[in-house]
Amino acid sequence: MTTAATAVSTSHLIERIARREHLAHDEWKRVITDAATEDLRRLADDLRREFHPDDTVTYVVDRNINYSNVCFSVCNFCAFYRKPGEAEGYVLSYEEMYEKIEEMIAVGGSGVLMQGGLHPDLPLEWYTKLLSELKSRYGIHLHCFSPTEVYGMAKTFGMSYAEVIKALMDAGLDSIPGGGGEILVDEIRRKRRTECNSQEWLDAMEAAHQLGLKTTGTMMIGYGETVDQRIQHLEKLYQLQQRSLAAGKPGFVSFIPWTFQPDNTPIGKIIPDRLPAEEYLRWLALSRLYLNNIPNVQVSWLTVGLADGRRGLHFGANDIGSTMIEENVISKAGANHKATEDMLVNVIREEGFTPVKRKADYTRLMN
Repeated sequence: MTTAATAVSTSHLIERIARREHLAHDEWKRVITDAATEDLRRLADDLRREFHPDDTVTYVVDRNINYSNVCFSVCNFCAFYRKPGEAEGYVLSYEEMYEKIEEMIAVGGSGVLMQGGLHPDLPLEWYTKLLSELKSRYGIHLHCFSPTEVYGMAKTFGMSYAEVIKALMDAGLDSIPGGGGEILVDEIRRKRRTECNSQEWLDAMEAAHQLGLKTTGTMMIGYGETVDQRIQHLEKLYQLQQRSLAAGKPGFVSFIPWTFQPDNTPIGKIIPDRLPAEEYLRWLALSRLYLNNIPNVQVSWLTVGLADGRRGLHFGANDIGSTMIEENVISKAGANHKATEDMLVNVIREEGFTPVKRKADYTRLMN
């Protein structure tokens, strides 16, 4: 039971958050533990409105192409990867990807989200030629290669993160997704056998920011991490964004918290249950409040479903994400929610907002 003293203290913290103060670790922990859900919702909704006073909610029509599932990392929360040499491993041909992109363009898509495993044998020229071909053929936005993949390329090719990213940018890369972030605390990353540690992920992102590349940040919750570790994750993203903004760079243009999907994963037997919707929405709101230096927050309807996704639009999220014409990683772990552009637009309108289509870097498009 919450004591009167704690209630007063929590109320004071709520007032400080409303003044846009950045709290200490233990203070944020008290807020997420003790604050009423309605207080978190109201504060996050107010901050969303400050960032986006026109009451718009954005979305993107794109395709998530997973060019390969071959990966030398063996993360035990992943149902997608295959070890090098396994029979089920694949690498898509350029022609297969061209076909997928042409299908995406035919339904109004603006770009591609392309991610894969940490492939030990593909040369850098495979990636750069692919990007240049996609850009010259289709002129679409290329939102590709997570920091974990950049780490894998740097390790494989003996290059720095900046050298890898610069080569990809020269070939047509427009922005970098936040895949592989999970929880940026090495204690939990080691337990989950994540190849790329927290500092390596952050260093790859910082290199992208310093080169002027826009990126998105993520957090995956519900795979055995603690409340303290979630807060540490948010603090690391906050501090990196502060450095990027101080250097005059856009840095993270969005933050996307999503929930662990346990089906078909090695740790699914240990953690078989999905995060409750109430817990997800509280952390969505806290993320909006904590990361008040990142302009956009996206709700993950893909992992929580459209019913709770629409609720998230009142918990600080101003973006409902992608139609996900194709998704092969977390869907294999049980995220089987589907949505069309019309469905997302209708949800946005039904919740009282104006829908606006965007690119992956949050550049708005004419509908």
